[in-house]
Amino acid sequence: MSQKTLTDSAQQGAVEAASAASAKRWWILAVVAVAQLMVVLDATIVNIALPSAQADLGFSDGNRQWIVTAYALAFASLLLLGGRIADLFGRKTAFLIGVVGFAAVSALGGAANGFGMLVTARALQGAFGALLAPAALSLLNTTFTDARERARAFSVYGAIAGAGGAVGLLLGGVLTDAFDWRWTLYVNVAIAVVAFVGGWLLLTNHRDAGNSKLDVPGTVLVAAGLFSLVYGFSNAETHDWGSALTWGFLIAGGVLLAAFAWWQTKAAHPLLPPRILLDRNRAASFLAVLISGGGMFGVFLFLTYYLQLNLGFSPTKTGVAFLPMVGALMVAAQLGTTVLVPRVGPKVAIPLGFAIAAAGMAWLTGIGVGSSYVSAVLPQLIVTGVGLGLVMPAAMQLATGGVAAEDAGVASATVNAMQQVGGSIGTALLNTLAASAATDYLAGKDATSKLVQAQATIESYTTAFWWSAGLFAVGAVLAFALFRRGVPEQDADAAPVVHM
Repeated sequence: MSQKTLTDSAQQGAVEAASAASAKRWWILAVVAVAQLMVVLDATIVNIALPSAQADLGFSDGNRQWIVTAYALAFASLLLLGGRIADLFGRKTAFLIGVVGFAAVSALGGAANGFGMLVTARALQGAFGALLAPAALSLLNTTFTDARERARAFSVYGAIAGAGGAVGLLLGGVLTDAFDWRWTLYVNVAIAVVAFVGGWLLLTNHRDAGNSKLDVPGTVLVAAGLFSLVYGFSNAETHDWGSALTWGFLIAGGVLLAAFAWWQTKAAHPLLPPRILLDRNRAASFLAVLISGGGMFGVFLFLTYYLQLNLGFSPTKTGVAFLPMVGALMVAAQLGTTVLVPRVGPKVAIPLGFAIAAAGMAWLTGIGVGSSYVSAVLPQLIVTGVGLGLVMPAAMQLATGGVAAEDAGVASATVNAMQQVGGSIGTALLNTLAASAATDYLAGKDATSKLVQAQATIESYTTAFWWSAGLFAVGAVLAFALFRRGVPEQDADAAPVVHM
């Protein structure tokens, strides 16, 4: 066979391969979107089922936030490591292992016979989610090479990620009402089957960092630091703030995270390259995502309990009750990213969003034992949703836009980590403050009175809402101080904006 024939044959094969890849890329997007939906909705789907799960398994109020926190903490702690594993061992391998593992531990959680088994399953969900999410994200980066198609693919991916929380709240309510709280976990098995079959048939394995190594010291330091921090906040409820188990773990967490930051400047293959944080707007955006996550997760947790236990809402009705907030958030997100930030810059738009969210949370403290959802909850939720809609998508865009192409994945992973860590710390801290407020209210009163008990729970919710309002107010001040003036410049050679 002549050299020309061999060359022509090779070119023909390349064309056919490219055509086949082109034909299946939208199917790959569908598979990735299904897997991403599973990961995102699990951050909120269990919230709606928490009262039912708590009644069934008999765990304490002090332990309930660990059902939420365990997932978020494991996910955030291991996210950067998950991205590196996908680069080292192949995206298809990481994706499929993530999907199968997520399904298996979801089934374990659904079959839980006690608090320990359930919280272990939730932590393992977070760990497998941390492997799955970066692999899914990088698969889109490598599958869509045309700029216009890539933008369309990421818009679909972003919509799934944004709506996932709302879908989780609604789906959690429907499943809890129609079947049992355990189905909020079993449903992942059905979703995972679809994602696994599609991934097995459509994906190809690709390794980008065969010569790199895992940053084992960095992984250990950041995971231990985050765990110590959240555990310290949680211990404040059961041991008070003066206990060594509280301040000891908080100090240990701070030291470990400081050591992690130092190690990242020395490591040959750091989990979080320092260059990601050096841009002032990007660093400010990461902080904004952290603060908004801390305040928002608390809203979901305490308002879920108020709607179900005080206003008597069913789980499904509770899920529907959150939808106006999500709708307001989505509308404000469009306004913030397409109108405000391009015209006035983040130094105005993001502090404004934080201020609006703070006002909404302060307004929400007016709830009472016999309040009406329409007057005492709905308008406040919409205002808070508008504020968060101006903050979160714009901050995510600024955090991930303008980075070098090789840093796009790690910037996206860092945004996720900030949101999840903020949620973990916020949930633990707000739960501690709320429990302390209820205890203080009951002191010297007839604790057997149903009315006194109900009023104590209201006191705990409003305390959490006031602290959330304060957190958002601090966010407004910090964002105004840290963001640069003017409209951010767009670098034509930068990686596409990617967020989850």
